[in-house]
Amino acid sequence: MIKILMVCLGNICRSPLAEGILKSKLPNNKFIVDSAGTANYHVGSPPDKRSVTVARKYGLDISSLSGRQFNVADFDTFDYIYVMDESNYNNVIALARNENDKDKVRFILNEIYPNQNYDVPDPYYGGEDGFENVYKMLDEACTKIAKSLI
Repeated sequence: MIKILMVCLGNICRSPLAEGILKSKLPNNKFIVDSAGTANYHVGSPPDKRSVTVARKYGLDISSLSGRQFNVADFDTFDYIYVMDESNYNNVIALARNENDKDKVRFILNEIYPNQNYDVPDPYYGGEDGFENVYKMLDEACTKIAKSLI
């Protein structure tokens, strides 16, 4: 079983979208996909309504997901850890215990733009179109991830 973790700041906008998108592209008998946030602002909260709405527009239901905070044990649980931006990357790497932990952490948009370390913009303070744009970025990146793993 291959385990993949998507990480953003609060685990209510970008990472639940990425989780839902990637889950839809992989067989669930061979892969586990989860998400977490680097901050504890929204632990136990459902995804942002705008993330739920854009996911639903594309046939995905992420409404039952629940926010949680990234922790050191995630390095032991997950094979791949995809972060949404540089801040997430720095926060996750700060918890790494060794090079093996660090090697699991990747910028998700590097799947589309190798070695560029581009950020997935946080749509939280923006309008509806921000969520649509983020969905499209994540869908493209998750398609590449799925193709590389299947």
